[in-house]
Amino acid sequence: MQFTDHLTDAELILAYQQGNENALSVLITRHKDKVYTTLYMLVKDKYLAEDLFQDTFLKIVKTIKEGRYCEQGKFLQWAVRVARNLCMDHFRRTKVQVPVTLPDGQDISAIFGQSDLVADAIERRQVHESVRKLVEGLPYEQREVIVLRMYSDLSFKEISELTGVSINTALGRMRYALINLRRLIADKQLVLR
Repeated sequence: MQFTDHLTDAELILAYQQGNENALSVLITRHKDKVYTTLYMLVKDKYLAEDLFQDTFLKIVKTIKEGRYCEQGKFLQWAVRVARNLCMDHFRRTKVQVPVTLPDGQDISAIFGQSDLVADAIERRQVHESVRKLVEGLPYEQREVIVLRMYSDLSFKEISELTGVSINTALGRMRYALINLRRLIADKQLVLR
């Protein structure tokens, strides 16, 4: 069996359970960016995010190998839930938050696409930096729903299941987050293009 991007997550998991190690590699490669970005935005520390990323996929592998994973067509959402739970465990143990930087020392905003024109790239980076700082200033519940929706691309139904709140509560947290962001933008007289 040849593995391509056309195979579903369920097919890859089944192949892995049947002993094909390459299937797991394809599955991890497919979802690593969203899982890592979610971790990175929640813990605000590149090294901790890398550790939690490894722990996340170790837990995922163990769960699949033990036959405890129940495929419902929602592997990414489950992987993000595992990652989020590991973050919550970390926060319960430590209560420490560190600024977000990439391995090369750049800010997280550098991962957002850059234009060929240097001026556009600099302006975009400044906008993303401003938005990132505003998001970091939100209460945790609001920041969490923004990260899960915008960076992990989860639906509000998935966010409500992941965070253990109703859909209306998740929507409310997003609404309040957006209201707070608009207020902060107006207060700071920021111009975001």
